[in-house]
Amino acid sequence: MEAVFILAIIFGSIAAVIIVPFYIRSQERIRVQETLRAAIEKGQPLPTEMMATMETAARNVSLRAAPSPGRDLRTGIIWLGIGLGFAAMGVAWGYEEPEVTIPMVACATFPIFIGLAFIALSFINRTKS
Repeated sequence: MEAVFILAIIFGSIAAVIIVPFYIRSQERIRVQETLRAAIEKGQPLPTEMMATMETAARNVSLRAAPSPGRDLRTGIIWLGIGLGFAAMGVAWGYEEPEVTIPMVACATFPIFIGLAFIALSFINRTKS
């Protein structure tokens, strides 16, 4: 029974970290839209700064930053660290359960190679720019 609660806490916290910022951002957008709607209904003119901000926000719809060699290098290092962490966890578990080492190291190869690919991309894109 304790294991179920521990798993619920782990996955619940991961979900909360991902979902809560999206919810807060959507609530903020709703409040801004309601404020704008109320101002327009009352006939108040909108400030030029707000119009300029809305125009630039509408043009910059893409939420992802443009790819760059530095960004690729950071992403590669993060993926490499995740893979090495899985490999280390497999080796550590291997002292207790020897049959766990090979599957964990095999699972670790995927993030390791993704990380190496991003690192290679960072060096390839650095020479192009």
